[in-house]
Amino acid sequence: MLKTLLLMILAVTAGTVGDLLLAKGMKELGDLSTMNLRGIMEVALRAMTAWKIVAGTAMLALFFFLWLAVLSWEDLSVALPLQALNYVLVALLAKYLLHEQVSPLRWAGIALVCVGVMLITKSGAIEKRQTTSVAPPVQNETATGG
Repeated sequence: MLKTLLLMILAVTAGTVGDLLLAKGMKELGDLSTMNLRGIMEVALRAMTAWKIVAGTAMLALFFFLWLAVLSWEDLSVALPLQALNYVLVALLAKYLLHEQVSPLRWAGIALVCVGVMLITKSGAIEKRQTTSVAPPVQNETATGG
């Protein structure tokens, strides 16, 4: 479980940094909803060379490959809730790096998410211990008439 937790913290951090870089980069390129098709195409071409967009995309790719690694050994019902740690990092970094307002109600929601993640993580560790400590009984073919 420690391996899962450490890799998920790394993955969530990479994903969060990627999201922040993409958000900052796109804000600098302009509001696509106010543009015509030609304007959108011009922004798309500029986005391909904007360092924040490129770095953000690379960080999200790193998140993806770390996520694949975690899924290779961990139950999805344990791993997926760990992604919710993203809410904490996004709120903190958006507040201090992007200067966004995060309301007390949003902080309360984030705290509830954290409690849920802790409960799910704890239950996953307990279930793994129970399944590894209690081996299934071995059936004897001669006793079952086989």
